Amino acid sequence: MKSEGWRGRDEAPNHLLVSRQSLVVGSTSFHMGMAYSQRTEVLKPILLIGEAQGENEKKIGRGFVGTTGAELLRMLHDAGVIELTSADRTYLSRFYRTRDPWTLAAIWDLHPEVVRTNVFQQHPPGNDLTYFCGPRSEAIPGYPILQKSKYVRKEFQHELDRLGDEILALDPNLIICLGNSALWALTGRIGITKLRGTTCVSTHTVAGYKLLLTYHPSAITRQWELRATSIADLSKALKERNFPDVRRPPVTIWTEPTIGEIRIFIRRFIRGCRILSVDIETSGNQITCIGFAPRQDLALVIPFHDERAKGGSFWATATDERRCWELIRTVLEDRSIPKLFQNGLYDIPFILRTTGIRVMGAEEDTMLLHHALQPESKKDLGFLGSIYTDHGPWKVERKGTDTIKRDE
Repeated sequence: MKSEGWRGRDEAPNHLLVSRQSLVVGSTSFHMGMAYSQRTEVLKPILLIGEAQGENEKKIGRGFVGTTGAELLRMLHDAGVIELTSADRTYLSRFYRTRDPWTLAAIWDLHPEVVRTNVFQQHPPGNDLTYFCGPRSEAIPGYPILQKSKYVRKEFQHELDRLGDEILALDPNLIICLGNSALWALTGRIGITKLRGTTCVSTHTVAGYKLLLTYHPSAITRQWELRATSIADLSKALKERNFPDVRRPPVTIWTEPTIGEIRIFIRRFIRGCRILSVDIETSGNQITCIGFAPRQDLALVIPFHDERAKGGSFWATATDERRCWELIRTVLEDRSIPKLFQNGLYDIPFILRTTGIRVMGAEEDTMLLHHALQPESKKDLGFLGSIYTDHGPWKVERKGTDTIKRDE
């Protein structure tokens, strides 16, 4: 629900408006196809949005000029978004020696390719964001809780108005939301841990701007193990800064197929594929659906559980379900089809235990491959998707019964 105070991208001054081609989505009764424009826009500064001013920011009226700002500069360099020159490094060394915020301000001034601001341009006592919060009766309409089950009070509406003005004046192709406060201000959501690494479109304060979500640098200074993840997130800005729209990889997914359509998919796409990605979702001792992807842009999803059906089964008869499993058996037991799993150590025994099908030709496992590269990081499929792909946070967007499958 939008409040009357929210504005859209098109409310920028005419000389700042950018023409853009929208996402094109097409679908049929059993598959969904997506096509995207591939236009290059004029390079614009990236807007970095943080939480609130710290002590140093309060002193000189500049953003990210304390310890977290120094770390943010280093991470932006490591991600390739900016390049710290010898002069920059001299200023950075001087900051670590003297803690003079003006030395960091000098570095930021040398990098107009990034612009920085905060949701709250004031310093909360003790750096405690609950200073801005209160009960629901005092909340800004249309925004959820921000901190500890508390809402941002109406008296701070002017901060969102000011933030909206800054965004419209700059009209960036890309806004990087650093932490929960920026996510809250521009999407009306919280939960940066589940959404980080993905892009979305702003819906609150100013609508229609592309957002890249990641941790606030202050979180990195407290949890150093998050640094590599944040750098991977920030590196996506190198591509995303070039155009204003959210572009997902084109994907065709066959869903709710008939027996005949499963046969067609196996014959046309699975037989002879280079490698077949296989994944199952489970509940209790049952497989609720199974997916096959012979290419990164093509997949087949075969459901077995259906909450809409009276008996809870997608298939109208037991005979149809048995025919479906026999087709699946011909694929899973075929050694000539190389297969890839995400935590096959769980999937393969589960398939054998519940269906009697012995999976043959399992050659790769994304969970184990990532663990070999980054043994200290998370390795669930949602995390891998946020690191290696440009897809949205499908694990969060999914509705319905949760799977019991463990993929880490």
